[in-house]
Amino acid sequence: MGLPDDLHSYLLSVGVREPDVLRRLREHTAALPQHDMQIAPEQGAFMGLLAELTGARRCLELGTFTGYSALAVALALPPDGHILCCDVSAEWTSVGRSYWAEAGVADRIELRLAPALDTLDALLADGAQDSFDYAFVDADKVNYPAYHERLMRLVRPGGVMLWDNVLWSGRVIDPQADDSDTRGIREINRILAADERVSVAMLPIADGLTMARKR
Repeated sequence: MGLPDDLHSYLLSVGVREPDVLRRLREHTAALPQHDMQIAPEQGAFMGLLAELTGARRCLELGTFTGYSALAVALALPPDGHILCCDVSAEWTSVGRSYWAEAGVADRIELRLAPALDTLDALLADGAQDSFDYAFVDADKVNYPAYHERLMRLVRPGGVMLWDNVLWSGRVIDPQADDSDTRGIREINRILAADERVSVAMLPIADGLTMARKR
């Protein structure tokens, strides 16, 4: 947010090592009408580095779109790493599948096409509490608060959760914005700010990214 185009271009030229397969997936997605749902390349680089730093092996992703964020993290995982992706669109996620295969990490990525809340509840019912190292949330904003409580049970102590779009293009502070998604963003921001079970930092990357570490 807020970087002039020339400065952003400079950032990408010296601050992001974007593999060719990721770049081509990003460019493919840019041609879609819904391209604004794509995360920024600097965000993908940060997420991959964070996965490396935390030694993540079991990851969750809520909201996969065309698969750029999943691929960025999968490339950073060790060979025995695994990322479970939750999405409801077979059309959008089918774009990512071919790039995952080309990158040689399709075996690290599991896609479940169902509402994310259903998948999270099924994981909890199967005894997956405290079993995930890393979670990224970029799904329907109205359910962010509900995702939080489930992820607090699924992510292990010391594990990391990332919440996307927390600045919501500035609508979080617009008194005229009162739609359900904006309310969901405001609520998760309020919850994370007050939840002593996590350590948090909100970062002005792309559309805002909050990192929360479960204590």
